[in-house]
Amino acid sequence: MEQLNRISVEQYKSSEKTPIVLILDNIRSMSNIGSMFRTADAFRLEGLYLCGITATPPHREINKTALGATESVSWQYCTSTIDCVKDLKAKGYQMIALEQTQNSIMLQDFKVEQTPIALILGNEVEGVNQEAIDLSDNVIEIPQIGTKHSFNVSVSCGITLWEIFKQIKNL
Repeated sequence: MEQLNRISVEQYKSSEKTPIVLILDNIRSMSNIGSMFRTADAFRLEGLYLCGITATPPHREINKTALGATESVSWQYCTSTIDCVKDLKAKGYQMIALEQTQNSIMLQDFKVEQTPIALILGNEVEGVNQEAIDLSDNVIEIPQIGTKHSFNVSVSCGITLWEIFKQIKNL
């Protein structure tokens, strides 16, 4: 761990965060939830908002994939995704829904113009709630050329965060 230059949970909590939060809109798989906690930790995000049916820590199934990230990453539960989106939008967050829509912007064409950002990730079957899409400033999509029409939500989260993180950090 020392050679990897990893920080402690205490150092993580007091460190400057990347100005991004994740809004998990009715995510049903606890493995996906845990994975997104772990990804949020890796990019040192401000936190997660767990909305609707999205399970909350502590839970054994979340912990299996989070690998301790539920201890470092700040999170809140919100009954309503829409209320969460409206609240964060009022606080100045740019709302970005990750979804396939008729007017979505391909990820490689998306340019970060302001922070902080709230990235909305949707249910594994239904996707992002339409009202949340309607409230979003941008809708982005990951291009795909295979036979399937979508990535796993936690995989999509990692791909998208990497692209946004690179832009924010000028990598």
